[in-house]
Amino acid sequence: MKIKFASLVATASMALFATQAQAGSLVEGSAEDGQAKALTCTACHGPEGNSVSAMWPNLAGQNAPYLLAQLKAFKDGSRTDPLMTSQAMFLADQDMADLAVYFESQERAVQAVKDASLIDRGEALYRGGNVDKGVAACLACHGPSGDGNPAAKYPALKGQHADYTAKQLRDYAAGTRTTDGKTSIMRDIAARLSADDIAALSSYVQGLK
Repeated sequence: MKIKFASLVATASMALFATQAQAGSLVEGSAEDGQAKALTCTACHGPEGNSVSAMWPNLAGQNAPYLLAQLKAFKDGSRTDPLMTSQAMFLADQDMADLAVYFESQERAVQAVKDASLIDRGEALYRGGNVDKGVAACLACHGPSGDGNPAAKYPALKGQHADYTAKQLRDYAAGTRTTDGKTSIMRDIAARLSADDIAALSSYVQGLK
């Protein structure tokens, strides 16, 4: 277990320090065109990508490579959701690229932690993981401030709704979300988290700035 954990941390750490995003987007798309195409998205994700519902993700400020990968996953069925699958199936590759670049360019809303009483536990897991459970520190892939890693298509977590994040962790743990690919890194980690761990982590990342 400890050998596997060490390998996981090493792999994640290398990904963190891989080539970072350049000044412009890593996706070839038009934010202006994306804004025009985002009209239907705003019903759930807000006019500028900041959702008013805690169960729908904020898209503002999310890196374009990750957003593009998720739209493609919804379209090809490797990630499923009744609403998103039906929306993505009609998008062309350029539409998805434009939408990804548009939402990446928007300012992410700042939020507080959901439950202040869970800060210590959430911070300990995010920054140090849990060696005994074989859980790597979240910051290894998602960064100290939750900014993610665009080059590796690791999402930004900062300011994301706690309820949405908690659901994604539960879905990974249950194996109903598999967009971590062949590495299954998120499924492996999420399966080792308790319900209290998930609540603390998701609350903590909501307040990252």
